[in-house]
Amino acid sequence: MEWRGTGILLSVRRHGETSAIIDVFTEEKGRHAGVVRGGTSRKIAPSLQPGAQLDVAWRARLEDHIGTFAVEPVRSRAALVMGNRLALAGLNAVTGLLAFCLPEREAHGPLYRRTETLLDLLGQNELWPLAYLQWELALLEEMGFGLDLTACAVTGATEGLAYVSPKSGRAVSKAGAGVWASRLLPLPPVLRREGDAPDAEIAQGLETTGYFLTHHLAPDLGSKPLPEARARFVDAFSRTL
Repeated sequence: MEWRGTGILLSVRRHGETSAIIDVFTEEKGRHAGVVRGGTSRKIAPSLQPGAQLDVAWRARLEDHIGTFAVEPVRSRAALVMGNRLALAGLNAVTGLLAFCLPEREAHGPLYRRTETLLDLLGQNELWPLAYLQWELALLEEMGFGLDLTACAVTGATEGLAYVSPKSGRAVSKAGAGVWASRLLPLPPVLRREGDAPDAEIAQGLETTGYFLTHHLAPDLGSKPLPEARARFVDAFSRTL
């Protein structure tokens, strides 16, 4: 069994004396693990940095075996995050969430392409937070927890939408919220791709997407908590406000 493709490196861990097990996210094969022989060597190890774009060739005797990867670097993103705290935190949040929520060997082509575009914006701090927020919305959608922000869940109105129901993920208008407003999540215009997307609104949007990642997506995957890398990115972004 064998295949070849391009993937985003999500994680690396040592395996034995000289090898490494890597987890990559590819467009056609999804999240896929494999052993890299000599992966801890001076020649290969510098290329195995999370976020790197790799050309990978996987081979195994049987399809359900972990198999081995032959890897060639396509694009390193290490320089984009060097000395940039926000970029590094963002990279770790993206790779951490993907490793956390993606099932093994299940293709998610649209999410892969969106992730590749997002990572290519690393280092552009004026663009990154908004692009990341939109990526989290896409991640929730891909995992089956997409938000419906088109109309009020109570009145059906499409104007005056100000909240998101923490249970259903649907928008709620000010009129529809009534006395329950304090129990709802914020719906800043940026979540509906409206307005100028100021950083304060992006922070509100991350509060809302974070709720669904923590209270809907994570429990659906078992008892594991959401990766701390996501909270570290939100904290790094909050410090820029």
